[in-house]
Amino acid sequence: MDAKDLLKKVKEDDIKFISFQFIDVLGSVKSVDAPVAQLEGALENGIWFDGSSVEGFARIQESDMHLRIDPETYAVLPWSPPELRRARVFCDIFHPDGTPFAGDPRGSLKRALQKLKEERGWTYNVGPEPEFFLFRRNGTESIRPVPHDVGGYFDFSPNDEAVRVRTELMEALNTMGLEVEVGHHEVALGQHEIDFRFADALKAADNVVTLKYTVKAIAAQHGLIASFMPKPIFGINGSGMHCHQSLFDKDGNNLFFAENDPFHLSQIAYGFIAGQLAHARALSAVVAPTVNSYKRLVPGYEAPVYIGWAQINRSALIRIPRYTPGMHKATRAELRCPDPSCNPYLAFNAMLKAALDGIDRQLTPPAPLNNVNVYEMDASERHERGVAELPGSLRQALEELEKDEVIQSAFSPSLYEAFMRAKWVEWDEFRTQVSDWEIERFLETA
Repeated sequence: MDAKDLLKKVKEDDIKFISFQFIDVLGSVKSVDAPVAQLEGALENGIWFDGSSVEGFARIQESDMHLRIDPETYAVLPWSPPELRRARVFCDIFHPDGTPFAGDPRGSLKRALQKLKEERGWTYNVGPEPEFFLFRRNGTESIRPVPHDVGGYFDFSPNDEAVRVRTELMEALNTMGLEVEVGHHEVALGQHEIDFRFADALKAADNVVTLKYTVKAIAAQHGLIASFMPKPIFGINGSGMHCHQSLFDKDGNNLFFAENDPFHLSQIAYGFIAGQLAHARALSAVVAPTVNSYKRLVPGYEAPVYIGWAQINRSALIRIPRYTPGMHKATRAELRCPDPSCNPYLAFNAMLKAALDGIDRQLTPPAPLNNVNVYEMDASERHERGVAELPGSLRQALEELEKDEVIQSAFSPSLYEAFMRAKWVEWDEFRTQVSDWEIERFLETA
């Protein structure tokens, strides 16, 4: 879609307002809104905004930023009322002199994918599976998570209110350009998953951002709270965002597929897997980037904790879905440690950097962990097999990132500095807080 097509489409859809959206370093959506009459001028001249107050963007003395519209990302916001019909477009961020802004996470991923295509002729595809909870409010003063339904994994109930909400969500996402493949109840009470068709990593990241704010908006219309927090309730499964990944060449061939390999994986696929395993501890700081992420990454709740790969073992960090004859294009590697609190643009960029390092260095992954429940192995057995663990806290993950130049290369210097500053502040605030658990445990006994 070019500028002319966008103007025509906006008129056909009777749009009244346009949200010009971009993403900060933490993955939060920022928006500059304008009446639709301003769109033609914005397409020609861009939109100026003050970047000094946006996390990770600019210092006061260099605050002017320039948004340029990506017309391909146009979508109507289906929850807006007809008389105030709104649409959104994502934007790329530039300096006043016309150079790309290095602190733009979306622009950074876009440039990395363009380099991959120009230098190797490859496309990096990602199929994310974000999980989320639907909660009711419990009281008016504060939010305490109360599951919205009583369903279990893949449960069906014709009178389940959650099914109706999820169906409405899927319809809204389809109208916004996401090719929704399936929606279902997850393991925990109130937990859901909506899967959409894989796409190149930039569109996949756009889709994750779109899904998150669409789910929140439509849940709110039903008096519900949608949460993508990795571990909102102790003692039950948390929410992950498993990412199915593949590389395609310019002719549309899946570079992961090999006919004669026992797992039907090519040498490129093995290098890809080995690279992500080799950098997994540092990578976790980007794909599981909050203090709460490490409440999910513990044994016993189907979350990956141990660094290994397998075809049928869901305790492994990377899983290879079983090959179906004739389905060459479906050969892929599923990374299971990301969660939906991540900035998908930074996460997919870092995942790609780790994978390319494994391919370029021709790394070989360790033996697969098939038919082994790593959760039941003791520390000596894991050590004997060479099975390492993911970091146990955000602090450990950040320390690993500080040592890993490959994962750091997914960031520009300004993005890296902003990300690390924000995450160390988060860790420091977390470690100095006094939790309800501590009060209950120690107030009267200490």
